[in-house]
Amino acid sequence: MNRWLLPEDIADVLPAEARKVETLRRAILDLYQSYGYELVAPPILEFLDSLLTGTGSDLNLQTFKLVDQLSGRTLGLRADMTPQVARIDAHLLNRVGVTRLCYAGSVAHARTPVGSSAREELQLGAEIYGCATWEADLEAIVLLLKTLGLAGLDKVYLDLSHAGILAGILDGQNLSQSDIEILYGLLQSKDRPRLSVWAQSLNPKTIEALIALTELNGPCAEVLTNAQRLLPKHQLINEALAQLERLSKAATSLSNGLELSVDLADLRGYQYHSGVMFAAYVDKLPQPIARGGRYDHVGQAFGRSRPATGFSLDLLTLANLSPMSVRKPAIVAPWIDDASLNQVIADLRARGEVVIQVMPGDQAQTAEYECNQELRKQGDAWEVKQK
Repeated sequence: MNRWLLPEDIADVLPAEARKVETLRRAILDLYQSYGYELVAPPILEFLDSLLTGTGSDLNLQTFKLVDQLSGRTLGLRADMTPQVARIDAHLLNRVGVTRLCYAGSVAHARTPVGSSAREELQLGAEIYGCATWEADLEAIVLLLKTLGLAGLDKVYLDLSHAGILAGILDGQNLSQSDIEILYGLLQSKDRPRLSVWAQSLNPKTIEALIALTELNGPCAEVLTNAQRLLPKHQLINEALAQLERLSKAATSLSNGLELSVDLADLRGYQYHSGVMFAAYVDKLPQPIARGGRYDHVGQAFGRSRPATGFSLDLLTLANLSPMSVRKPAIVAPWIDDASLNQVIADLRARGEVVIQVMPGDQAQTAEYECNQELRKQGDAWEVKQK
């Protein structure tokens, strides 16, 4: 067995790509800071019951589990940071007003997510707590679009949905959690024949509404108009459709490269969403580059009800898709005992230049830097020259 082999769907990030990831991370977190978001860093391990509080079975299945040798309790290796950040807001910060938090850290999945080729991600996100109005959802979308724009991804396809619509359709049906999970899967895959068979025990109006959900996707105005006609009249449904209409109108002018649509059967996620949901797609990636939405009930599960909305994405995937340049210019210098040379090198590095001193008999070989300049001695002075 080769000792250097990694587990399946676990990979190293090599120098040039790692630099790209780090450059993006710094730029994005600086962007969030300019909006007033505060950086938090939750632990990678937590007690399992805390880590999964307020979430669905999807997250439980994706979480690596181990036993704490100190307490004997089960620990979880986080598969999503959003519930952790909700816990920090609910119990550690314990503020009354609006709180904006952001984060960037590794997450691990016990199973490779559908549409992905990696079980480890570098999750980055932003969350707004304490604001129940649509403006917070819009700010999350604005920040997501700016995040993708920093990476050079200006053409974005944004799908909107709402958890309240399914909640309104199923109101009074008394379905078990396992039944709801099966229903989620059928709606997401838009498998109408199997959905019709599964829903035979429900009343005819509910069946009609569920089948209609699988067809309600496309341009915002058209879908929302059809939804008003096809879905039952229910307070939760009416409120959800009104929120989607208001948000879609507000988001229309955010970016020239933005294409908005609505997909009322798109319920993917970790089953903790309670309101508006959105998924961002970009070219060359079949699955969403980012997901977000409202999850007011997670704070309630921690014992402190707080409106919450936000989004997250995998920074490794974002960097891989980003067209931004990876290699940085560097200056090559000889490795010799020369006080004047050392002073020039120190001055260049202080100004932000990369200077690589080459050992005797060696050559500057690097994937991260483009060594297109060198220090040469001209008379009594060292000067930077093109190679």
